Amino acid sequence: MTAKAQTATALFLRVFLPFAFVYFLSYIVRGVNAVIFPYLERDVGVTAEDLGLLTSAFFLFFAACQPMLGVALDRYGPRRLQSTLMAVAALGAILFALATSLSGLVLARGLIGLGFAGGLMAAMKAITIWYPPRRWGLITGFHMMAGGAGSMAATVPVEWSLSVVTWQGLFFWLAGISLFAGAWLFVAVPEGSAPTASGTLRDQFRITRVILTDSYYWRIQPLLCLQQLTFIASVSLWIGPWLRDVGGIADKGGRADILLYTSAAMTLGFAASGLVADALRRRGISDLASTNVVTLLFALVVGWLAFLPPDHPTVAWMLFGFLGAYPIQYFPQLIASFPGAYAGRVSTSVNLLVFVVIFFGQWAMGKVVGLWPQTATGYAPDGYAWAFGSLFILQLAALLWLLLSPGRPMTSHAAAVAD
Repeated sequence: MTAKAQTATALFLRVFLPFAFVYFLSYIVRGVNAVIFPYLERDVGVTAEDLGLLTSAFFLFFAACQPMLGVALDRYGPRRLQSTLMAVAALGAILFALATSLSGLVLARGLIGLGFAGGLMAAMKAITIWYPPRRWGLITGFHMMAGGAGSMAATVPVEWSLSVVTWQGLFFWLAGISLFAGAWLFVAVPEGSAPTASGTLRDQFRITRVILTDSYYWRIQPLLCLQQLTFIASVSLWIGPWLRDVGGIADKGGRADILLYTSAAMTLGFAASGLVADALRRRGISDLASTNVVTLLFALVVGWLAFLPPDHPTVAWMLFGFLGAYPIQYFPQLIASFPGAYAGRVSTSVNLLVFVVIFFGQWAMGKVVGLWPQTATGYAPDGYAWAFGSLFILQLAALLWLLLSPGRPMTSHAAAVAD
């Protein structure tokens, strides 16, 4: 069945929805540490540095498999690959539930990251197969909205579930749901008829090298990496400790409420990103220009949290979630800048650097936060100021580099969305 033969409803039910559900789960397992961290501190004895390492292990395995994942996506397609990876995610969730040491938790967390490594990239490959290029940004925004919903589910619903089951029981449930998601993908998603990668593995990895040395790739990547580090590291872990130690919110339920509001704002931001970019493009404002402006606004919110933390932080964190969602629009811009047969390798090459930076950056944030003596309730506010303040300054420097860099897209289509 070809893309043209599919109706909008069929595409939604058979392509968009299964991949969106996988991404929904991905954000639950990304963000769950922001809620369960007190239990891990109590039961396993993890420290701030350990929490940073544990949470970033998801992203290390995520990043490590990106080059092979890109080749596999272009060669075998998103359906077969991601349905297989969901079994790996289920195994990781089971091992996480059974772990009794930091090393066991890190290994299990890494396997979960490997299982969800294609959650966005496989979906973006499917989007390039089944939707026209002018809709890629719009559909990507809606797909990311599913991730935002997963982030919401990782707040108050997870907090509630921990009153019914232990954190170990929660991960057994996540394992079963992951297996269901993989089966749904395999049964529902049709095989596409898009250009596929040909030639030897060496030839296909050569294309990855071309992508990784492209000037337009390196024009956008520094800012995208630093923005995603700040955004993902916060919503997947540091928002919870920040609210306790800087915001002064000792009640776990109160923190979970703000996590929920932030996730709701993020979900709305993902949905709005594609719609706003599409509307502005029709008025002659390029996708790159609009994304740059919103990314600057996001960086200013990070500076606010770092240097002038508000007494009532709900609004600040909701702005953080809403504005932080928009820079995902850099992804379809980068994919559109290369030939269509490279889509899987482009998306995973982007993700490779993003998640390497997230891994080391998340760990570094834990090191910085832990430099100051612990307080009676947690970690010193000065540590958060230095961690978030450094990210604020680095994002401004990366934005300046993007504005001054001469790199241009490789393909003619991308010129329509670039400046």
